[in-house]
Amino acid sequence: MMTLGEISDRLEIQQLLIDYSTAIDQKRFDDLDGVFTADAYIDYTVTGGIEGRFPDVKAWLKDVLPNFPAYYHMLGNIDIRIDGDSASSRAICFNPMVMGGNVDGGTSQIYFVGIWYVDEFVRTPVGWRMNKRVEEKCYDKLL
Repeated sequence: MMTLGEISDRLEIQQLLIDYSTAIDQKRFDDLDGVFTADAYIDYTVTGGIEGRFPDVKAWLKDVLPNFPAYYHMLGNIDIRIDGDSASSRAICFNPMVMGGNVDGGTSQIYFVGIWYVDEFVRTPVGWRMNKRVEEKCYDKLL
């Protein structure tokens, strides 16, 4: 049986995953400062993105994502493993993205992306923060 501390840790880490998705989907990129450590490593290369440290990746997200008229993240099967002041998780992400045109018709296409987020976390004085995120691709399809 889990202790109240373990339950609290799991809920806080799960909330970080939601906070990440919400920040990206609502284009509130500065909210990511409350998700990642300042030196976090992020690798989006399997979906055509970049890899590097959080400040550079955050700047890239601010520059690239507004080019997509609409998109969202849907997470599931979140497997969280806690070991003292560090943790890891693996979560499925379904991420359809509208490309070109507009969302009300026109000549837009939808890029369907199925990935796993493979993450690492550390407990900090202000709570859990993500210090590594690597995407693993399951599939992608442009329709």
